Amino acid sequence: MLERDYLRRGTAEFVGTFALLFVAAGGAAYARSPTDLALANGLVIAVMVSAVGFISGGHFNPAVTLGFLVTKRIAPVLAVFYWVVQFGAAALAVLLLKWILPSAAISAGNLGDPALGSGIASGQGVVVEAVLTFFLVWVIFATAVDPRGAFKQISGLAIGLTIAAGVIMAYGLTGGAMNPARAFGPQLVGDHWKHWWVWYVGPFAGAVIAASLYELLYLRPARPEPVGPPETGVEEPSPGDAATS
Repeated sequence: MLERDYLRRGTAEFVGTFALLFVAAGGAAYARSPTDLALANGLVIAVMVSAVGFISGGHFNPAVTLGFLVTKRIAPVLAVFYWVVQFGAAALAVLLLKWILPSAAISAGNLGDPALGSGIASGQGVVVEAVLTFFLVWVIFATAVDPRGAFKQISGLAIGLTIAAGVIMAYGLTGGAMNPARAFGPQLVGDHWKHWWVWYVGPFAGAVIAASLYELLYLRPARPEPVGPPETGVEEPSPGDAATS
């Protein structure tokens, strides 16, 4: 039972988040194109979700954890614990990279620090991050939370591909972080805080909207469950049944 096993859950979240930052932020120093970075971000998440998603849920993202919290799918104490682990793992991963990488590589990749593109205002950046994180959390709920989804089969791949697509689309706009921890590590270690709030407000807002909407539309019954046999003698399908039958 892992319900109250904070150590094993926290370790899974730590390793997954650490891996994301170590690979994605480290890859930023040598990537030749946004596609390289997209693959680095997407593949590491796909692998880690597939590997340890059954232990911790495979959040690796404070925004995802917030989506689970607002839909009451994670206890508040555990959510706070996840946030501490996720932000801590992100900072430690980038700190290790700063020690490993030569100064020229650090300058070239800026330790993976996301930044607004030319002509992109902070408000526009928030919208981009919110929309992309909405897509990410929507996919997570559809594949990993919904009991009709395909957690054991494709959720890791679907989540990783969503992240990769987001990075390709938004690399020149916001860096395509979609994850406050992904921004926090480079910002803290590199002391880069310009427009820092973009990568927190956007992902948190997008996650809350996506999680709440999916929960409302597909995971909550549209009406109270009947307490006795249907008066008509015909059992009507519950929300979503018609789509899978």
